Amino acid sequence: MKGIRKLADHLGISIGTVSRALNNRPDVSEKTRERVLKAAAQLGYEPDQSGRSLRQGTTSAIGFVIESARDASDSVDNFFLGVFDGVQHVLNRHHLDLIILPCAADDDPLDFIKRTVARRMVDALIISGTRRRDERIAYLAQSKVPFITLGRSETPGPYPWIDLDFEGVANISVDRLVSAGHRRIAVALPNNDINLGFVYLESYKAALARHNIPFDPSLVVRTMSSEQGGYQFGHEILGMADRPTAVMASYELMTIGLYRRLHEAGLMPGRDIAVISFRESPLSRFLSPPLTCFRLSLRDLGSALGVSLLASMPQYEDAYPQGVTHRIWPMELVPGESDNHSQTGSAKR
Repeated sequence: MKGIRKLADHLGISIGTVSRALNNRPDVSEKTRERVLKAAAQLGYEPDQSGRSLRQGTTSAIGFVIESARDASDSVDNFFLGVFDGVQHVLNRHHLDLIILPCAADDDPLDFIKRTVARRMVDALIISGTRRRDERIAYLAQSKVPFITLGRSETPGPYPWIDLDFEGVANISVDRLVSAGHRRIAVALPNNDINLGFVYLESYKAALARHNIPFDPSLVVRTMSSEQGGYQFGHEILGMADRPTAVMASYELMTIGLYRRLHEAGLMPGRDIAVISFRESPLSRFLSPPLTCFRLSLRDLGSALGVSLLASMPQYEDAYPQGVTHRIWPMELVPGESDNHSQTGSAKR
């Protein structure tokens, strides 16, 4: 059965009474409420979401904005699929739908957000790929549309965000490599203005400073966040006069291309050069030798995004009274064999 009118006719009571009972309003007797809920369950009642949305001025939908990149169109990355699953898991509790909003590579991200808001396509937004100064954040804060960002930004405002622990990953990676005797450690970063690249770089520099290792800008390679970018990264480090003995990749797909380029040069990760990647991915599990990288639960991350967004929306703040979320999401080290190459051991041999 679909529609509140049919349920009201079946019970022989007014639509208003049925509505108040279903919405747990206090002006309905407990006996009537139980009768309505029992009948709704027995008859398979489904609320008319379109009618409810029109009456309440809502869409019952949450939008997740992702940006397409020209260089990554052929890449295989399950990151967002896992996050989407976690977000939808939370939204299902409240009969909300998740709508994926891909912003094309040749579209202006701010204009895309403005069109989305103007068309009232969704009730709230999750935006990713945050920049150091992000015009989308400033616009959404001004427009009063509830939103949360997957990623930090230096754009001011009391908006909620959750970001991965890029500082922790960079620190652990540098510490691990330095403990094995490495001092020339190259790093691959995205060649765009996404904030994660800047956070990772500053953390890398700070970690080197803790070990009294001078920062060498020539060891920082900015490239595409894809397999092709990793291949280019490998090509560049192989061409350096003073080749690094260890490398860190800030994006998981880079490692696929990096392995390919090293193998073409007759070099093996873990034997001839130490390699540590940012995140474990389905593809990285098939690399040989096994990759040293970091792990997180994408579904749990998505669930946290969903809860934190709803906590910022007035109609759900009673269910999620946690306030504005500012959270660094932890990453777990997964030791492999790709960073077994030891400068100390090489010196002894």
